[in-house]
Amino acid sequence: MKPSAATLALVQALAQKISENVSRVILGKHAEIQLVLTALLCQGHVLIEDVPGVGKTMLARAIAKSLGCSFKRIQFTPDMLPSDVTGVSMFNQKTREFEYRPGPIVAQIVLTDEINRATPKTQSALLEAMEERQVTVDGVTYPMPHPFLVLATQNPIEYEGTFPLPEAQLDRFILRAHLGYPANKDESAMLDAQQHQHPIHDTAQVVTADELTEAQRAVKEIYVDARVKEYILALVEATRKHPDIYLGASPRGSLALYKTAQARAAIENRDYVIPDDIKLLAEPTLAHRIIVSPAARLKNVDPRAVIQELTSSVAVPGSRAAS
Repeated sequence: MKPSAATLALVQALAQKISENVSRVILGKHAEIQLVLTALLCQGHVLIEDVPGVGKTMLARAIAKSLGCSFKRIQFTPDMLPSDVTGVSMFNQKTREFEYRPGPIVAQIVLTDEINRATPKTQSALLEAMEERQVTVDGVTYPMPHPFLVLATQNPIEYEGTFPLPEAQLDRFILRAHLGYPANKDESAMLDAQQHQHPIHDTAQVVTADELTEAQRAVKEIYVDARVKEYILALVEATRKHPDIYLGASPRGSLALYKTAQARAAIENRDYVIPDDIKLLAEPTLAHRIIVSPAARLKNVDPRAVIQELTSSVAVPGSRAAS
């Protein structure tokens, strides 16, 4: 059952409100903000990979404030333990029972800053929360709040003292975004905007968690034609057969591309997905899931370039060849 025109209009209005609100804090990054909103609408998590100082933390804080959601920040360091993330059970002397003290992962918007600075053991503490939206401590399972979004950041330049994210962890992120440096005019506007105080302090809530939940339900009803599904599967299959790829995208990658395309269609006020949605989202959703071969690594082959090559070469099922 397709969402009604009124419901689609509500989804588009919600996305526009959040985008405009966040754009007052993160200047000139409309496309990147739209990517994060796309992940939010299909209940996915985002890996923001970029150099320090481009606004990764502020982006997470601005989204949390726009939604009026609880926000927690976890600064990952090599000495962190899994219990520092998930929480611990402590013995209460009065009740003579163990009580669960939630860790910082138990929040609606969670910023895991410099995630690759934690050891693999600590990184793995996020897996259950991100995939199953629950944490298990001492054999007892606790559900995560709703909505639940993990925004993780990492610096792709500095590798000293870091632990590369394992494939299982990368696969949990529905997409990867890059903010990049602002344009000259946007950076000039940023200097003026922050002369007295940061705009994040004036950021107000523009939508409610209930409105977001309704929008997330509507996104799931967006129609995806059989030929568009074939195109998704063809792209993912091509990553598994490409000569420069050692490990192709997983079935979770197919699902990520499917869901994000639905969310983008809803943001664009469409009740159906088109191939252009797939082409636009293929690189953010698939590039971080593939591993280039050792020989290709020596030639500095970039996974993003491989995905762009595939979107140009893999034909859309049912389309006509150019004459």
